[in-house]
Amino acid sequence: MTPGKGLFFRKTENRDTENFDDVLVPPDHISRSYNDTYYIDSQTVLRCHTRAHQAELLRRGHTHFLVTGDVYHRDFIDSTHYLFFIRWKVFVSSFQVIGRHLEWMHLFGNVEMHWIDTYFPFTNPSFELEIYCQEKWLEVLGCGVTEQEILQKSGKTGNVAWAFGLGLERLAMVLFGIPDIRLFWSTDERLTSQFSKDQLGVKFKPFSKYPPCYKGMSFWINESFTENNLCEVVRGVAGDFVQEVQLIDNFTNNKGMTSQCYRIAYRSMERSLTDEEINELQWNVREQVHSKLKVVLR
Repeated sequence: MTPGKGLFFRKTENRDTENFDDVLVPPDHISRSYNDTYYIDSQTVLRCHTRAHQAELLRRGHTHFLVTGDVYHRDFIDSTHYLFFIRWKVFVSSFQVIGRHLEWMHLFGNVEMHWIDTYFPFTNPSFELEIYCQEKWLEVLGCGVTEQEILQKSGKTGNVAWAFGLGLERLAMVLFGIPDIRLFWSTDERLTSQFSKDQLGVKFKPFSKYPPCYKGMSFWINESFTENNLCEVVRGVAGDFVQEVQLIDNFTNNKGMTSQCYRIAYRSMERSLTDEEINELQWNVREQVHSKLKVVLR
């Protein structure tokens, strides 16, 4: 394996030290929470980001590399979030090559985009690129100058490095006008037949006219409740039939009890769901939310 060669890591489990400690994620950072990360055991997680391999590659002597692989997050349910996605991480040890590594941005053509100052534990300064897509701003990459402490611990004293990571699904959503991230896991020929190798100019043509069906659910929350855990329960029951989970009402009574109301959108991208299917899904979701999250349904 030679320095600079692209690497794909098929193993999806990593030690928490690789995911967090090696890239300076502090002990109290939210990404370490069981609400945000899939833990196999107390010291092993499903890979949260491809930078989990950065320290190892630096110690092997690599100075320019591209890492790609699937990463896993507990996350919201909407058209741009999924429990796992394919991510690239590009690392370069010289600012002279940054321009070449960012040339891919011209693929977007004449679209509105802007850079935002942000915070990452592993880069300083840090930035995010957002593109205006389908009537909202969509974050497509994060980047920055690698913290010196990471380089020094990996034996690269005196070096300066640049790194950025991007999700391939969101990149494709912008390039091809794909409205829902769930479509990337569809095998429907009405979708797959629209795209062929080396065709970047193709725009997605909708083939599903089935509208979403909305169901509401209200409950009194407890101290351990999180929205990410709610989405995990809903996804566990409805799978890819759930399009979105959205908080639409929140209030606290004079006894200090907080009630939240969520709207769940059920929609298949491939066929029409029957009333019986949706009602059964919603009933099972209510039962699982009550039993697993220990909330009081209203």
